[in-house]
Amino acid sequence: MENSIPTDLIIEIVSRLPAKSAARCRCVSKPWRSILRRQGFTDLFLTRSKAYPRLLLAVRQDGEWSFYSTPQPQNPSEKSSLVVSAADFHIKFSKGTSGYNCSYASGLIYFHKMCIPREDEDLKRVICNPLTGQYVILPELPPELRGGSYSYLGFDPVNKEFKVLFMSTCMYIADNDTDHYILTLGAEELRWREIKCPFTHEPFWERICIDGVLYYSAQHGIYDVIVCFDVRSETFKFVGAESRFDQLINYKGKLGGIKLECERMFGPVELHMRVLEDVEKQEWSKYDYTLSAEIDVFNVKEYLSVHGVTATGDIVLLMKSAPARALFNAFYFNPERKTFQSVEIQGVGVDRDCKLQAFVDYVEDLSINDDAMQLKSSTF
Repeated sequence: MENSIPTDLIIEIVSRLPAKSAARCRCVSKPWRSILRRQGFTDLFLTRSKAYPRLLLAVRQDGEWSFYSTPQPQNPSEKSSLVVSAADFHIKFSKGTSGYNCSYASGLIYFHKMCIPREDEDLKRVICNPLTGQYVILPELPPELRGGSYSYLGFDPVNKEFKVLFMSTCMYIADNDTDHYILTLGAEELRWREIKCPFTHEPFWERICIDGVLYYSAQHGIYDVIVCFDVRSETFKFVGAESRFDQLINYKGKLGGIKLECERMFGPVELHMRVLEDVEKQEWSKYDYTLSAEIDVFNVKEYLSVHGVTATGDIVLLMKSAPARALFNAFYFNPERKTFQSVEIQGVGVDRDCKLQAFVDYVEDLSINDDAMQLKSSTF
């Protein structure tokens, strides 16, 4: 039966399926697996997926993380609008528990610290694919580095490599050069390598990876800065910032930062955005907006936080935790078109004790090779 279906028709049909269904089609037979692992097919699937990017939702409840995705609005024309969107469930990461936030880069989720049942009591660093549920536990670091630490996941689009950058806060007690460690996912030997940074700094959690550069907030002496780490060359530099941002963003390919200020009850909701126009000259553009009229009708000001900016320039705001109701909203504000859209997301199980995170422009990418990156099958 399968031999009677032309290869071109198989590719055309499967490339239009949801990513999870397309991945399952690889199990039909060995010929199908070979066809659907070809670079031409994965490139076609990625191209079509990029045309309809999604909002990836991470929900932590009772120590478990569940992942969903929902379509992002496609250039709304009305100044203010309300729509309803259904979320698709991907996987539940019930392998362990984590009280820490997770981060995202190019299709993979990184847990900085996670407790894995039936392992030893030390917290682990775990990377997982929210599309397939496969994961890898990163190797342990030396005992003296297991205290407070920061680490970030970055992606090099040239060599298509994921790397994890690690820093121990113990290093900032002494007045010496900062040692960092790097791990390349998919290397023949999964191990940490020590690298040098030419300046001392204290890192913070705000981070984002844009076109192969990992940016994260830090303090250099008494100054707020943003460290720029080139994932491919593994080199560091930094740019000054007027203050520490709530969220680092990708604003149309440029590094940006946003602060959200909202007084409880009757105060206005102020959104302050800065965009780095010139890295060498360290020139920032400044944008300030008031969102009170749009947000007030939803009565959720105290829950709001910024979760990124879409490729079309929509600033995405989501509730940090779920209010006492079954449904919740994501808000898309486009300062250029002056549009504000509220999307009521259905199909996500939340309650008041949930913690919510969102990652914009999520693309279902079948080219992420779990086997090559040593991601193991899970039992979700």
